[in-house]
Amino acid sequence: MSADQSRQLRAALGGSRRTGPRPRAYDSPVTSPDQQNCTILHVDMDAFFVGVELLERPELAGQPVIVGSASGRAVVLSASYEARKYGVRSAMPMARARMLCPQAHIIEPSQTKYQQASARIMAIFREITPLVEPLSVDEAFLDVAGARRRLGEPLQIGALIRRRISAELGLTATVGIAASKFVAKIASTHAKPDGLLLVPEADTLAFLHPLPVGALWGVGAKTGEVLARLGIRTVADVAHTPQAALHRVLGATGDHVHRLAWGIDDRAVTPERVEKSIGAEETFEKDVDDDQVLHRELLRLAYRTAARLRAGGLRAGTIALKLRYSDFTTLSRSRKLPAPSNSAKQLQAAAAALLADLGERPQPVRLIGLRAEQLEDAGLGGQQLSFDGHEDTWHNAEQALDEVNRKFGAAGILPASLLRPGARRPMQPGAGTARQGPAEPDK
Repeated sequence: MSADQSRQLRAALGGSRRTGPRPRAYDSPVTSPDQQNCTILHVDMDAFFVGVELLERPELAGQPVIVGSASGRAVVLSASYEARKYGVRSAMPMARARMLCPQAHIIEPSQTKYQQASARIMAIFREITPLVEPLSVDEAFLDVAGARRRLGEPLQIGALIRRRISAELGLTATVGIAASKFVAKIASTHAKPDGLLLVPEADTLAFLHPLPVGALWGVGAKTGEVLARLGIRTVADVAHTPQAALHRVLGATGDHVHRLAWGIDDRAVTPERVEKSIGAEETFEKDVDDDQVLHRELLRLAYRTAARLRAGGLRAGTIALKLRYSDFTTLSRSRKLPAPSNSAKQLQAAAAALLADLGERPQPVRLIGLRAEQLEDAGLGGQQLSFDGHEDTWHNAEQALDEVNRKFGAAGILPASLLRPGARRPMQPGAGTARQGPAEPDK
């Protein structure tokens, strides 16, 4: 569920676990036959980045706090609930956030601290059950069916997780419990912040049907507009629209949302999540219209992405280019590689071709990104080589770079073309850009 969908859903539910429709859902650890099949938990930290920062700045508790770089081109990574009351949202430009809430305290992000806290949280989850499916640094699905005899009913387990996170990390978490991943996720959104909510399986439809269509996975702003033109505004409307009619309008997405509208989601909690894509992007401090700068940035992004592919034992079958202009218009283009690859040279060549295919750009570029898609195991089949062995040489060289950088630190050695004029070291990630890590969805 996207940040926009989360906001829409919370608005529809009254923004709190204490208001809005909650048919026979329980938020206290009682023993009930209604818990029989409700073994899926969605655990989501509350304003996670802010919470971690407040551990070192407790005097700011209860005040508007924004985590994000002070750079004029940066975006909000996370906002405290006090800041959100003024309209501040994740991924919002910092300049806009400061206009909305000038009294907010701005804290520079520290991804290392967030990763360390995340590791401790995931360790707690895995002490509860081995069936943990992380979704991001601060949320995960858990299947606690095998933990009931040892730890009690799902509500008791949810309460235990919240107590442990509070006692061991000083942070708050919200837990949604249901018979499926989809409903558990919505339950946690409903219970925000610092809440616990179980939706009995028998009451799934009563819980889902009053919600807006944006609560359904796969329904974004554009799909929501299409459905609204047909008079479909709630989950109940989707459920009572013939599946064939939804398919005609939305294709496979129509089949998907129709099943969800009837509470059908048989996906299991999967401990090992296979990444569907790997990539990187950069926002420039100043808009760029110089082809040389764009191509140099693409090369750097290609090296970062290719290194991650090789580290994960993966190859990409498709490369995607993302370009955002100064007016925030965003374009995405992709092309299939001649053969799956994890070579930076091949990734960069494909992305450069996509950039050239766009032709003359109408505006300077604010952001550029590269993403490797259609990933497969690098051990499947062999590396396709050129007749002269040139690709083999590049591939071996990049693997050698991986080994050097593992020993001496990331970006220790990179192509000379990534040297800035007059510099003696390669451009480091974020050099000349406003990079600060991914924004945390509003939750």
